[in-house]
Amino acid sequence: MSRTLFAALRDNAAARPDAPAILTEAGAISHRALLEEVERVATGFAAHGIGAGDVVAVQLPNIPEFIVTMLAAGARGAITQTVHMPYRRDELKTLLGHSGAKAAIALANGKDHSPAGEIEALAPDLPALEHVFAVGGSFDDLRANADPSALTPAGPDDAYLLLYTSGTTASPKGVPHPARGFMQNAADAAAAFGIDGDGRILSFAPFTHLYGLMTVHMAVLTGAAAALLPAFAPPAVPGALKTFRPTVVYAAPAHFAPLVGSGALSSALFEETRVVSLSGAAVPKRLAASVDALLPNGSVIQLWGMSELQAGAYGRPDDPAEQRLTTTGRPAPGTEARVTEAGALEVRGPSVFAGYRNNPDETAAAFSHDGWFQTGDTAVIDADGFIRLTGRTKEIINRGGIKFNPADIEEILLDLPAIAQCAIIPLPDPVLGERACLCAELHPGAALRLEDVTARLDKEGVAKFKWPERLEVFDALPITPTRKVMRGALAAALRG
Repeated sequence: MSRTLFAALRDNAAARPDAPAILTEAGAISHRALLEEVERVATGFAAHGIGAGDVVAVQLPNIPEFIVTMLAAGARGAITQTVHMPYRRDELKTLLGHSGAKAAIALANGKDHSPAGEIEALAPDLPALEHVFAVGGSFDDLRANADPSALTPAGPDDAYLLLYTSGTTASPKGVPHPARGFMQNAADAAAAFGIDGDGRILSFAPFTHLYGLMTVHMAVLTGAAAALLPAFAPPAVPGALKTFRPTVVYAAPAHFAPLVGSGALSSALFEETRVVSLSGAAVPKRLAASVDALLPNGSVIQLWGMSELQAGAYGRPDDPAEQRLTTTGRPAPGTEARVTEAGALEVRGPSVFAGYRNNPDETAAAFSHDGWFQTGDTAVIDADGFIRLTGRTKEIINRGGIKFNPADIEEILLDLPAIAQCAIIPLPDPVLGERACLCAELHPGAALRLEDVTARLDKEGVAKFKWPERLEVFDALPITPTRKVMRGALAAALRG
């Protein structure tokens, strides 16, 4: 697709100037008002020498300034680098140093510190960093009088986005993307989900994660409204659903689990919702079915994607219920998927990245000899092309030479009434090499014994070598900004 986000914004402002582009609790921002704000900020970028090929790091929640900054960077031919909100000094120093960010945009004031101030304090260690703009402070300095000559938009084949995979310390993996592949991928998904100019898209996922950012892509490309929930918190969700009446909701399983478990949601909140997409971690069938039952006029689908390719596969709203609730759907248009003899999932297609930023060794290791991207996931693909993820290659447990993937075991155990969230991790064993340990977060007031776990697995007919041999209960499992359990942190805690 030759259309960029900034070009789409201009089209929206011309065709439907007064229609909402952004919805917030304070009110709506029209396409025309959004374009005017983007042009002002882009002019401000130009005045500060920020232009083609420069990296602008953005550490913001889901607020209008995130969307404005990204579009304004594109209007100058600059590259947006997303930075997760929880990241602090160590991660910031590594990621901004690796990207060579010329500018950074962050909040003037966070919950317990100043994100912008923390980045400013790192400036002596970041020689490429020239500007830090604080939303709630110096960001206002970017709002200059719009100057058309300052707009030098990126083309469809220019890099516009720089993402980083979860590993942020030893060897950062930066993933640059041009617009062409991602815009077509997002447009295809929007068409599959029935998103048009009258749509309202609500993302529980942060825009700093590609899963959430994809909703911005779809909104701008179709002229739909992006409904903003600045930071996910379960108590705020019913109010947001009532206020925004979303037609599409993007969420992770961990977003819905506490809401479904507490009975906080009702079908009345989803009367206009056509699609709820669940992604980011394994989706228990029980949870998917519970959310699906809340949708009087819609369907739950699952989506699988990565920083390296955006949406690789997703369900379609009219797919059979069993496939919608238990698989990640079929490959996106133009994307091919295959599973190796070892069960590893590999893909290729127009949205797949070309290589990691300044990291040739990781790039070479990421692709097969015949050019397929090796995702690190394991999966099975049925005769109709539906993909069922079975785990991660790095999460396989080797017990005495017998290997197994814990994902299916975790899904069974999530049906235990006591367990709110769980992960099975390997721990070293002097005899068998590794043994499985169940790490569990329980519902308030619940109790769990290892005997309860093994009895359930015995009832399900699970081979005994797959049973956890140790149970550790946590007040809260450590999770990433994208709501995935940090298995490495669990292992380090238990080995420490």
